[in-house]
Amino acid sequence: MQKYKNLTIIGSSHIAIESIKEIENYINNYKPGIIALELDRKRFVALFKKERPRLKDIVHLGIKGFLINLFGAYIEKKLGKLVGVKPGDEMRKAIALASNYNAQIALIDQNIDITLKKLGNISLKEKFRIFLDVLQGLLFRKDIADIKKFDLTKVPSKEIIDKLINKVKRRYPEVYNILIKERNEIMTKALNKIISLNPEAKILAIVGAGHEKELVKLLQRG
Repeated sequence: MQKYKNLTIIGSSHIAIESIKEIENYINNYKPGIIALELDRKRFVALFKKERPRLKDIVHLGIKGFLINLFGAYIEKKLGKLVGVKPGDEMRKAIALASNYNAQIALIDQNIDITLKKLGNISLKEKFRIFLDVLQGLLFRKDIADIKKFDLTKVPSKEIIDKLINKVKRRYPEVYNILIKERNEIMTKALNKIISLNPEAKILAIVGAGHEKELVKLLQRG
């Protein structure tokens, strides 16, 4: 959790029970007037609505973007089952509490379709590198000792988050730019606007733990 002016940022894990409790405690205790979420409108709706993949989704995103989305959702769901949490439960909790306290909800992330389309268009070299790394991880249990150290019920430490982000930045620079760097800039712009329009309000932003540190840096630069 970090603060900037009248904004508090909570870095969450989408499948961690710890994140749900932290968000619940903060909102109940401080009752923010505005709750900004790392969501776009499509993902916001999807939190409460089960939809099967449709042909028009494949056409709209392209087969590459569609498969990336499907694979990511599958992995997150499997990990969530291990800890008894549905992916996005921390966001659902925040939305429910916002309703209880009449807080405004602000969606600050980039349209997911744009993100997925960009991921589908990364270079063949980077796609091949990702494929090899996934293959090694699945077939040969590469780095399995490190994976066992993770407690999925908790948000990883800042040291672990920094290590993972730096590894992605070095190994998959295009993916890093699309998933982290560009979205940090978009969310920073959205948060700056919310702060400038609501200088007296208590504002809470809930984002993935991997975004928290850089968002604060970008906000402080102005």
